Amino acid sequence: QVQLVESGGGLVQAGGSLRLSCAASGRTFSSYAMGWFRQAPGKEREFVAAISRTGGGIYYTDSVKGRFTMSRDNAKNTVYLQMNRLKPEDTAVYYCAANPGPTVVAEAYDYWGQGTQVTVSS
Repeated sequence: QVQLVESGGGLVQAGGSLRLSCAASGRTFSSYAMGWFRQAPGKEREFVAAISRTGGGIYYTDSVKGRFTMSRDNAKNTVYLQMNRLKPEDTAVYYCAANPGPTVVAEAYDYWGQGTQVTVSS
């Protein structure tokens, strides 16, 4: 079992930055690839980024490439999503998720956090 808790969301102006964190419980954190997803009102949950168990492989959806950076610290059981040059269309609830392997498919992830709201004003 893995429990995930996101933090770091908030309200920011367009062009600003936020850093999301996702803290995981349990001693098996390094056995899981991690993903970030987001869901805007009235829209389906979409893939944002994923990172392999060691951090050697990182994947992004095209709309965030060059603006968002995902990383992990296995010693702290935490993954991060640094979000720069935020846009109003980035507004959503952001979720972290754990899976044995990195994938863009939300349904493949075994564990999910409760989400953290990110609101970008224009």
